[in-house]
Amino acid sequence: MAISVDTVYQKVLAFANKEQRGYITPQEFNLFADQAQMEIFEQYFYDINQFRRTPGNIHEYADMLTNLEEKISIFERYDRSISVQSTTSNPNFDSWGDIILTDQFSDLYRLGMVRVRYQTEPKYRQVEEIKLSELMTYNNAPLTKSNKKRPYYIRYATLSGKDRIKIYPYPSSDETIDKVRISYTRKPMKPSWGYVVVNDKPLYNSSNSTNFELHPAEESELVYRILAFTGIAIEKPGLTQVAAGLEAGKMQQEKQ
Repeated sequence: MAISVDTVYQKVLAFANKEQRGYITPQEFNLFADQAQMEIFEQYFYDINQFRRTPGNIHEYADMLTNLEEKISIFERYDRSISVQSTTSNPNFDSWGDIILTDQFSDLYRLGMVRVRYQTEPKYRQVEEIKLSELMTYNNAPLTKSNKKRPYYIRYATLSGKDRIKIYPYPSSDETIDKVRISYTRKPMKPSWGYVVVNDKPLYNSSNSTNFELHPAEESELVYRILAFTGIAIEKPGLTQVAAGLEAGKMQQEKQ
């Protein structure tokens, strides 16, 4: 399913040379490639929100929402076990029930479903997210106070900026007692056009390269976006305009 990083690089070079706009180095390409991939990836989530508000298509291969969900499915991770923190070096800070997401899943991009199974309960319960500002209101009201049949969690950052959640009631840090599972969308790996230098020229080396992880349908989009970044970097607005025109044509074809 991956898109060859070398194929994209060669197409970018071919377009740039055809337009006589200059040369893009491997280092520049790798920076622009990562930026282009992340922009396309993030756009999926906005497009899904848009297409959910419009009528679908009875032909599954032509339905935009189905196509977008297929593209994102490559990055979805389901029901992964995660550890709960129960102690802290700071006695004045309550860390019971805390889960530091970024320590355990460095590739996490968007958190999905959180589930917990308490030892006293017969099945997993989905954990509802509430806002930090709502915590006191929930905890102080008998009807909304958390219990093992209706758990909830808050999400916030550590002092060092790490992403964490806290589950109420606190699950045990001992996974033989209580178990926590999360589903999430991971971020794509950074693409990299690896090379070796031969006669002062970089030659492609697949052994130290990383391909794009996007759906193969995004190959043209990657080329156009990287071309646009290249035009900005080498101060050739004509190249950026060519890339923008190609990209606009592709988007119009997809969304008409």
